[in-house]
Amino acid sequence: MRDRRSSYDITDNVQLSCADKVCDAVCSIFRNAFGPFNETTLKQAFEDCERLFEGDYPGYLPCDTLYHDKQHSMDMTLALARLINGHERSVARDERLGAERAVIAVITALYHDSGYIRHENDQHHFNGAEYTKIHVSRSAGFLRRYMHKINLGAFAQIAANIVHYTGYEIAPSQIRLPDKKWHLIGQMLGTADLIAQMSDRCYLEKCRDRLYPEFVLGGLAVKIDAHGNETIIYKSGEDLLRKTPGFYEKEVDNRLNQLFNKAYTYEIAHFEGEKYYIKGLGQNQARLKKVLEADDFSMLRRRPPQNYGTQNFPGLEAYLNQHPLKKTKVG
Repeated sequence: MRDRRSSYDITDNVQLSCADKVCDAVCSIFRNAFGPFNETTLKQAFEDCERLFEGDYPGYLPCDTLYHDKQHSMDMTLALARLINGHERSVARDERLGAERAVIAVITALYHDSGYIRHENDQHHFNGAEYTKIHVSRSAGFLRRYMHKINLGAFAQIAANIVHYTGYEIAPSQIRLPDKKWHLIGQMLGTADLIAQMSDRCYLEKCRDRLYPEFVLGGLAVKIDAHGNETIIYKSGEDLLRKTPGFYEKEVDNRLNQLFNKAYTYEIAHFEGEKYYIKGLGQNQARLKKVLEADDFSMLRRRPPQNYGTQNFPGLEAYLNQHPLKKTKVG
């Protein structure tokens, strides 16, 4: 049996590094779920998203973050479409979300991490990861503008609000949306964001080698109190992995099961009984447990696909030497 490929989705059928392939998969799901839907606009959103991440979108540089890249956004978007389809298969007709909401949801997913991408005239930040703490609000701003450009301005504020289900800047209970169905979409959006990345074949390697540098650049690797004293939260990529089980127990489990109301269960109806994402997430947890028990991080040998960030990032130490104002005691 062939091992799952690192640039493919949880089923090893959809090439996540190709926006056209993901677009085709999502459109196929929606045709089966809804019949007619706004396919032309959805396809445009995929094309524009590809351009945005690759640096071909007017006013923006290529996405240079290491972890939060195009593949993750495509992975998350596909996962969301599957959850939506599972929901539509599972509920009574009057409880269904419908094609219009589904399209808005997928467009929001495509751009949920647009806040990491720098403007072409940005002279104050040297890597998109420096926006980590406010990236969701920046994504909301991008969505608010973008929805008007594709003639969906009536949903601009909804998209700008609902994207906060993917972050920590606003608590889900404080997100303002018109009705319960939009909140359900938000719960599925937040769920898709978590289950896609945590079931990624190279999730552990990406956390160690890519997410940790983003945390350093984004100011999440240290905590500074009111007196200016620093407390190191993550000393290294390996230290981040040592603390990942605690993060899952404290944050991920609460978000998936409580705040997002177990929306992950909708994948079962989509996959006709299978739990691909939850199984993948569990496999990564089990793999990490073996690594930690052996205290041998050399066991993590998978090679994630390259992206613009990994191909152009000089390395964390070199980066901090180039930009001394960004220096921290971490690493």
